[in-house]
Amino acid sequence: VRAIFDGKLPAPPIMQNVEPFDSTAETGHVVFHSVPGFRHYNPIGSVHGGYAAILLDSAMGLAVHTALPAGSGYTTLEFKISFIKGMTEDTGPVRSEGKTLSVGRRAATAEARITDAKGRLLAHATTTCLVFEIPKGT
Repeated sequence: VRAIFDGKLPAPPIMQNVEPFDSTAETGHVVFHSVPGFRHYNPIGSVHGGYAAILLDSAMGLAVHTALPAGSGYTTLEFKISFIKGMTEDTGPVRSEGKTLSVGRRAATAEARITDAKGRLLAHATTTCLVFEIPKGT
């Protein structure tokens, strides 16, 4: 995860949609920033909830990723999002922070929050991930 944030490994294509910057990763904890824009708008004139979903799911998944041993993978089994305050292109930079809650051999749980530059909560989420061994040779 640190190598992705440092540009030493390519970022997953999904992240092209949110253009993260100022990113940090430690074991069980990631933070990155993004700027919601007009390209993220839905038909009613605000940022689509899918933008927040990408940020939250990525923050939680990457937090889990940082806590797994080499050779392990994960996939989201479920996640729940609560939207607190809408975003527009005037919101400015937002901070996405993900933290693990529990990481086991078969399952992991995590939480994430999106806040604006003033620290106001915009959305939060929790997830359960399935943890598995990546088959050798892939």
